[in-house]
Amino acid sequence: MELKKLTNYLKALSWIIVALVITCATLCVFPLKHSADNSSDSSTVVGDSLISHVSQFKEISFGDNAEGEMASYGEKLIKNTYEYFYDGEVKIGNRLACGSCHLNGGTKAFAAPYVGLINVFPTYIGRENKIESLEERINGCFERSMNGRAIPENSREMRAIVTYIKNISINTVNKGRLEGQGFIKLDVPKRAADLKHGQLVFEGKCTSCHGKDGQGMRQPEGKGYLYPPLWGADSYNDGAGMARLLTAARFIKANMPLGATYDAPQLSDDEAYDVAAYINSFDRPKKANKELDYPNLHKKPKDSPYPPYADNISLEQHKHGPYNF
Repeated sequence: MELKKLTNYLKALSWIIVALVITCATLCVFPLKHSADNSSDSSTVVGDSLISHVSQFKEISFGDNAEGEMASYGEKLIKNTYEYFYDGEVKIGNRLACGSCHLNGGTKAFAAPYVGLINVFPTYIGRENKIESLEERINGCFERSMNGRAIPENSREMRAIVTYIKNISINTVNKGRLEGQGFIKLDVPKRAADLKHGQLVFEGKCTSCHGKDGQGMRQPEGKGYLYPPLWGADSYNDGAGMARLLTAARFIKANMPLGATYDAPQLSDDEAYDVAAYINSFDRPKKANKELDYPNLHKKPKDSPYPPYADNISLEQHKHGPYNF
């Protein structure tokens, strides 16, 4: 009888030991696997949860390895673009920086941020009527906002920019778009833009940085701009997204004048609408072959400032509204 009890006791003990071994293995193996899966990440995640809004972004540090070095180089390309794309021969068409529109190195909410974009692309782009890679979208900026030409997708510069975007996106939700991406919504006035009112807004709110002539402020030392020109030879061309009134107004509302944010704007919707129209009324570089944009004209935005269109609305109304069509 005693032997039988001892035998049952040993059997129970053995099952307990097996259960403990399995539990320990589970606790140890899966964290190690998780760490291994992220071993290539060069940035240090700040915080203990994924962010759901770009405004929650916190500064990260790049790793002391090859990927970290590439991400750091990408950050320099974004913030001081002209310094790195000019070596006695113009490699881009103007002296703007990517950071002229993608503020704070592409980390400010509703300023066309890069945070989380690695989870969005490839995605459909109506202007080309196809699914585009992140590299293709970046080159679209080089050709339009920078008024230059595309760079090779496998170049060190392109790989650095993409690596930077990957690293600042590391702590973001990995499904679709993040709140705070793109531009803020605008209650579009039900009227045509008032350029005279736009001029008054510009003179009262914008000249301290962009100058009375809209030509910005050059860096004290260096080849680029501290504050970008808003029209003229060194500004974005007429095929850029910012050349559209509603796009420019949405950017301006959340970010201008300097210090404004999406949740503490300094301009009303009407002011942003009118000053955007005023800024875009000036001459700027011309993008070649714009007529090839939007192969499906029904997907062309109402505020696209150049033909052809799928409707009979005048060019003037497409440029300045009202957008009641």
